[in-house]
Amino acid sequence: MAVAPKSLEWSLPVPSVQELAIRGLHTVPPRYVRDDMDIIITVPSEPSLRVPLIDMTKLVNPDSQEQEIQRLHSACKEWGLFQIINHGVSDESLSNMKEQVQGFFDLPLQEKKRWAQKPGSLEGYGQAFVTSEEQKLEWNDMIFLKNIRSLQDRNLNFWPENPPEFRKSLETYSEDMSRLAVSITRFIAMGLGVEAQQYSETYREGVYNMRINCYPPCPEPERVSGLNPHTDINGITLLLECGDMAGLQVLKDGHWVFVEPINGALVVNLGHVMEIMSNGIYKAPDHRAVANKSKQRLSIATFCNPNSSVDIGPAEKLIKSGSPPLFRTLKIEEYLQHFYNRKLEVSFIDSLKI
Repeated sequence: MAVAPKSLEWSLPVPSVQELAIRGLHTVPPRYVRDDMDIIITVPSEPSLRVPLIDMTKLVNPDSQEQEIQRLHSACKEWGLFQIINHGVSDESLSNMKEQVQGFFDLPLQEKKRWAQKPGSLEGYGQAFVTSEEQKLEWNDMIFLKNIRSLQDRNLNFWPENPPEFRKSLETYSEDMSRLAVSITRFIAMGLGVEAQQYSETYREGVYNMRINCYPPCPEPERVSGLNPHTDINGITLLLECGDMAGLQVLKDGHWVFVEPINGALVVNLGHVMEIMSNGIYKAPDHRAVANKSKQRLSIATFCNPNSSVDIGPAEKLIKSGSPPLFRTLKIEEYLQHFYNRKLEVSFIDSLKI
């Protein structure tokens, strides 16, 4: 029997969901069945339940900037999530990354296992946050990579060398995500009325992690959870869909709303670092992933954080304007330690409130 993980920083080994799907199962194995959850909830297609779309060209154009920043501010406040177009990341960078991810998940299982997770680390190929032998499992396989932009801190033992261009494409893509994170956080800070340049610069040499997800076809998609409902703990998450199939859902006004993929767009999702910095003006939204009966879905999530010298706490300008701080201020190491050493059922954000 595997040794129980000491914290959420490592995960027990579990079967590959992709391999289960390849076997052509007609029913889902019991450990994946989530009859306790309403998985797919259809939502009326009314304008108020359409995910906001932000145009970066309007944010940088002085003539349209003020209006688009207001739309951005509203998206962050009302949804905590939006899609962004004309973001400046080249089609080549996006398509190369998609191609390499597809190539990796097309490999035989034994080849993928060359980059499997090891005890004591969440990094590598496997599943995240499996802390007991009885725990219900999610219908996904993933690769998790830490410090993707830091030459001295990244662990190349978990970076696939097959497909041969994987590492090179990831290197380019991570630089693009970093540049985009600096731009987006500057405009978000402008919407809040805090020191925009100063705040966004903390993301230039920030901490960037990546989770690459594979959601294989599922014989009973309404009985499984692709990815359980959760909120992100980082600053912002930049999500690239590798296809045109909707699988990401965000909770809005009690409804699970599909985030419909838009060609060339990226999904921007606020995490708890941004919620805390905004002193609760913005919220990190609950979101989840659902499976599909006939199609596999691949996605690439880049978790963007400010650099490790930055304290995580409400922006001074927001406190000085008369609002009391809602959250404690922590060093980023304390903040992450607090997250990884808590119980899964404990609300992380609530534990940081004053």
